[in-house]
Amino acid sequence: MATLFKNIKELIQVRTEPIQFVSGSDMKHLPTIKNAYLLVENGLISDFGTMKSCPKTNVEKIIDATGKMILPSWCDSHTHIVYAGNREGEFVDRINGLSYEEIANRGGGILNSAKKLQETSEEGLYQQSKIRLEEIMLLGTGAVEIKSGYGLTVDAELKMLRVIKRLKENYPIEIKATFLGAHAVPSTYKNNKQGYLQMLVDEIMPKITEEKLAEFVDIFCETGYFSVDDTELILKAGKKYGLIPKIHVNQFTAIGGVQIGVKYNALSVDHLEEMRDEDIEILKNTTTMPVALPSCSYFLSIPYTPARKMIDAGLPLALATDYNPGSTPSGNMNFVISTACIKMKMTPEEAINAATINGAYAMGLEDKVGSITVGKQANLLLTKPINSYGFLPYSFGTNQLEKVYLKGKEVNFNREL
Repeated sequence: MATLFKNIKELIQVRTEPIQFVSGSDMKHLPTIKNAYLLVENGLISDFGTMKSCPKTNVEKIIDATGKMILPSWCDSHTHIVYAGNREGEFVDRINGLSYEEIANRGGGILNSAKKLQETSEEGLYQQSKIRLEEIMLLGTGAVEIKSGYGLTVDAELKMLRVIKRLKENYPIEIKATFLGAHAVPSTYKNNKQGYLQMLVDEIMPKITEEKLAEFVDIFCETGYFSVDDTELILKAGKKYGLIPKIHVNQFTAIGGVQIGVKYNALSVDHLEEMRDEDIEILKNTTTMPVALPSCSYFLSIPYTPARKMIDAGLPLALATDYNPGSTPSGNMNFVISTACIKMKMTPEEAINAATINGAYAMGLEDKVGSITVGKQANLLLTKPINSYGFLPYSFGTNQLEKVYLKGKEVNFNREL
């Protein structure tokens, strides 16, 4: 089936040459075509250009985009949307003065979510998670990474990964799965962290490989959770089982996790709210993508990733939601982009690059999604009539997307957000 979008006010993130990601000053450049057309065939982008060169071809569907813009769908490279229940009680606890660490020490936090998930059936977990997946699709996300890490037992971690696999099979969105067994130390291993890590390596990783349940491995490298040595153990073992490294790092403290990520060629290092000069320096001229999670900083009232300093130093940057029940109960990439502009002083061009092509790279999907490029999936956002793409982050409390298309088909679950 062929669909022609015509009279597009501005076609955004147009890339005619193959590109992995953009860095430094190049992030300020967002290539566009004004008064454009876009042709979609069999779910892929097949042609685009100015209306002057619009082909006179017979297509099944023509969409007039007068006054509206089209850009590639958002690429959210860091989420935890497969979880059970919620943690709004902890939200109130934080308002009343408790810190994230204090809540965790009282049995809240990740261990709270793990307990709920362990008690939830695989079918129940799938039903809860698909609602969140549909929500983010309607909000413009066309590719998403989903982590395990709220199981913390063999059965529960595998249950999470199987739910992710089922979501991938049942929805048109691109989904990547990450094994995050080293998210926290469960109470049953309270005095035996090394035993827990060895269990992840010896018991779960072989089953992940056998069932092809994940492509990435991750660990929460942070004071009070897992050390740099722990991180090296997990990344090294993950590579043995064919799992590409990613790391939660520098969220509350900087302890050398960025350096170990670079050593093991991690595809991404995520959070980075606390960044030292040496952390920025080690990332230069590497293939490791720094990922910022501004809505987490917003929700927890912690520092924001120093995007301006990092980009000005020549680094690339991706933006993601960190959608999870404890520190970021939102998968709205539109809000992430606005927050990056408002609180991190990123330009709209930088933020859109970070949420599209760079986010795609952080999932290993840069050849499939993230830009308007012939041959890539027609994962598209059609805006409402707006003055400029700068209006997207400017109008932070309003959804400016009229329609979302994944693989050329409109996303519609017969309900409104």
